Amino acid sequence: MSTLAAVNVSVSFGSITVLDAVSVSIGSGDRIGVIAPNGVGKSTLLKVLAGELEPDAGIVTRAPAGTTVLRLAQEPDIRPGESLTGHLARRTGVAAAQAALDASLSALSRGDAGADDAYDAALQRWLGLGGADLPERMAQVTAELGLPDTLLDRTAAELSGGQQARLGLAAVLLAQPEILLLDEPTNDLDDVGLALLEAHLRRSRAGLALVSHDRAVLAATASQILELDEFTRHGSMFAGGWDAYLAERELARRRAADAYSAYEAERDKLTDAARRQRQWARSGAQRATSARSYRDDPDKNSRAHHLATAQNTGGAAARIDKAISRLDADAPAEVREPWHLQLSIGGASRAGAVAVSLTGAIVSRGEVTLGPVTLTIGPADRIRITGPNGAGKTTLVDALLGRVPLSAGQRYAGPSVVFGELDQTRREFATGRPVVEVVRATAGLPGDEEARTLLAKFRLRGDAALRPASALSPGERTRAGLALLQARRVNFLVLDEPTNHLDIEAIEQLEQALAGYSRTLILVTHDRRLADAVHTDRTIDVRDLHNAPTNL
Repeated sequence: MSTLAAVNVSVSFGSITVLDAVSVSIGSGDRIGVIAPNGVGKSTLLKVLAGELEPDAGIVTRAPAGTTVLRLAQEPDIRPGESLTGHLARRTGVAAAQAALDASLSALSRGDAGADDAYDAALQRWLGLGGADLPERMAQVTAELGLPDTLLDRTAAELSGGQQARLGLAAVLLAQPEILLLDEPTNDLDDVGLALLEAHLRRSRAGLALVSHDRAVLAATASQILELDEFTRHGSMFAGGWDAYLAERELARRRAADAYSAYEAERDKLTDAARRQRQWARSGAQRATSARSYRDDPDKNSRAHHLATAQNTGGAAARIDKAISRLDADAPAEVREPWHLQLSIGGASRAGAVAVSLTGAIVSRGEVTLGPVTLTIGPADRIRITGPNGAGKTTLVDALLGRVPLSAGQRYAGPSVVFGELDQTRREFATGRPVVEVVRATAGLPGDEEARTLLAKFRLRGDAALRPASALSPGERTRAGLALLQARRVNFLVLDEPTNHLDIEAIEQLEQALAGYSRTLILVTHDRRLADAVHTDRTIDVRDLHNAPTNL
């Protein structure tokens, strides 16, 4: 049995502590979901476990030492000129293992010292990662995902967005390490892709650490949950899977709140008792030493008794102070409220009787043609658009927004319609301009100060607001896009895969905001729990629009 273990791992970037004494052990067959708000060290932990980042403290061990560990990042590194075959070989670790095997074979042929052992280790690693039959498995998996064989020799950069999502899934399905570390593997996957991913993870014999915001995938695959705390940066392990974690987390939070409340009550009681004892001591000492006391009670023994009583009372206060110190030393941690995305989507005034309509519209993009489509969207309609990747969901959205020309037919948008969009690529931020400038200009805010205040509410504070927009992380781009939606009053809201790269708490806040939004909503999502939580009036499957007259 192979095991990857981290013991008391700590990582800091400058003055910022990202991980503090985090421990986790992953063995063959383990299924550990790793969760935390964005920016709280999930990806950093995976890099440490993979040996790509040296921790500042703590150790990471592999048993046996030759255990193969592979981390697949959330955004595939598509390199210019790299073929699809080369890309998959690199991401599955086979390319590096092949290079090491070739180098050891050259050393063996030269008769270098220790070359026998090096060659044997390199061969075992190459075999273990599935290098021997990778070409055959590539053909099988790419065909299963709808990526034709002809693409294997073409550059990965030529793929469409939907094909690139399936390419990321192909790397997961092809990877054969003993320990697999996955960072947000569900982003951009359609329902078919999610089903394939879940099935693969359930039957894989590899130990798994899965960073994901997809609650349905976590519920289907994880048997343990590792939660990284945003305040302490410690890790807590919960057994029993996702639903058990939710129940245990709520119970743990209630217990922590009750324990801290009991501590505060006991401390307040002791503090009040010490204050009373000191007050009585001062009063007794004053009575014993005052001039009136000498006149009324000339007996020096009586006065001495009063002084002794006052001193004893003061000593009782000191003993209570020591009890408070002991209580403080064992005090439970203060319960701190985690950051919540306080999102509200302000609706502009109601659009006319018709917000947007398509009449006999035909729209084409690449190999996809939709229509003729006749569709009328009212001022409070809530529509979900579904379909597999590459079937034309974004093409239909672009036609509704007037962003792509129609091959035939007409589009109408009401004069009072105000569009607001969170698109799949977060295109507003594909620029070198500072984030604060993009937000100020797009949202029509009066100055940078207002834009920075808005961004801070979405956890984009300080230097993050001044960075080039294109340098934002995927999660930061999504939060900046939500900030724009909050700043603008819209009455036609389009959300295209809005949960990509959002943490779970932010997704739940988004669900609540959408529940209170009363204008037109167009929702494109493969997040099954979001789709269940957000009410829609009707669903349009774009496969029904392919080259066929359709009235909706």
